Amino acid sequence: MLTMQQPETHTEKPEAPLILALDVGTSSTRTLLFDAKGASISNVHAQQQYKLHVSGEGEVSVDADELFKVVVQTIDDALEQAGPLAEQIGAVAIDTFWHALLGVDERGKPLTPLITWEDTRPQQAALALRKEMDEAAVHARTGARFHASYWPAKLRWLAQSQPDTFAQVRQWLSFGEYLQRKLLGKSVCSLSMASATGMLNTRKRQWDEDLMQVLHVQPEQFPQLGDMHDGINGLQDEYARKWPMLRDVPWYPALGDGAAACVGSGCASVENWSMTIGTSSAMRVVVRPEQVVPPIGLWLYLIDANRAVLGGALSEGGNLLTWLDAILKLPELKDAEPLVAGLPPDEHGLTILPFITGERSLGWHAEARMTITGLSAHTTPAELLRAGMEALAYQLDGVYRQLLAALQVEQGKQPRIIASGGALLSSKTLQQIIADTLSVPIYPSRDLEASARGAALLALEALGVINDVGQVAPNLAAPTMPQSEFQATYKKAEERQSKLYKLLLPE
Repeated sequence: MLTMQQPETHTEKPEAPLILALDVGTSSTRTLLFDAKGASISNVHAQQQYKLHVSGEGEVSVDADELFKVVVQTIDDALEQAGPLAEQIGAVAIDTFWHALLGVDERGKPLTPLITWEDTRPQQAALALRKEMDEAAVHARTGARFHASYWPAKLRWLAQSQPDTFAQVRQWLSFGEYLQRKLLGKSVCSLSMASATGMLNTRKRQWDEDLMQVLHVQPEQFPQLGDMHDGINGLQDEYARKWPMLRDVPWYPALGDGAAACVGSGCASVENWSMTIGTSSAMRVVVRPEQVVPPIGLWLYLIDANRAVLGGALSEGGNLLTWLDAILKLPELKDAEPLVAGLPPDEHGLTILPFITGERSLGWHAEARMTITGLSAHTTPAELLRAGMEALAYQLDGVYRQLLAALQVEQGKQPRIIASGGALLSSKTLQQIIADTLSVPIYPSRDLEASARGAALLALEALGVINDVGQVAPNLAAPTMPQSEFQATYKKAEERQSKLYKLLLPE
């Protein structure tokens, strides 16, 4: 398992109002407390692990009610840890994983499990939609391609594989809306969550009419849209009795965890770019929504009505390294690090396409699978783990180059790359490999719970406590500087990976 660093804490007297932040990730959920300056509160860090349901057919899902119970438990634990400070909570902020889909009936009861972004069963549906519709035009409107991770492919797949269930669904939701309805009796779907479904026309700020027609769904089957400031007050009786201090404070709509991570790591302006490697990986930059049409390899999601994130996401990250570590029977990653760090770059001669759960950016081949070439009787487990790290770096470099081109960054000008995510921050070797591959310094964020902090900062902005989260300075550790002597080696290895990719995964 990956070793997660503990978040920095705030030891001085916290400034009210405090923000309770719920961070629902793909393997665990956390509840933390932040003060009016966005600093975390000492000893308030509740976390609960949960298991996804995984099958050989590509399913990766979770029971929505089971996940809801996990979230409730972390709120219980955090409020107990907070003690008297809980009375100073002025709002609840939420971030959840993007792209997940849940179908509910007229009573709000789940008819499907919560189907996550990792589920690859809808991959054939995505390919069929590419043939039926002008994908480039859909991408320009929605910021998303046809892919198994997004709602259009999931809805087509459900209609074909489970037609009776599909016909019974009254509404399609993300987990954030389901959580609000269970606790508050109603919900608001933020523009942030809606834009990452692949169903939202990001220019018009409404559900896409052409997609709804092709997928045979109606506008009333989608949740009410709102923006970050559209908080809901008034807990249901059961939870009002359970958490009286949260009864009348605003519960803000859930944001996508990636958007929140940008804000929380100090990347809410175009000068600072966010790079995250947790379970998966992503590189993102905050832009004005009208500033750019995303190139076909990248996506564009909204933070709110005035801010968007342009970027690319890999389906692999810490999950790849953990899998390699387990398969190769190495010590835990933190203990295997010295073995990998001592190996020269690319001396192993291996070429890896690291798609253990299919590909997203840049080629969007959901059917892609991991490929390793160059193995010999002399290949060691440590070499394989190092090659996996390098393969991740090459994929991120592809996203970086497309971002530079899309934003027309002048030659010689470099954005500041701010790193977050447990897999990246816990590995100096991985940071060095990426710095050398991208030929830029990598600045580790000291705000280790970037998603939760970002949601809290945006809640403070909605309350009027913070004027603009874009003006919040990042809290950075010393950078990992690129080593020029290795850049040519990594460039040749990246070109080798690109040739293998084009051979096995032609457009």
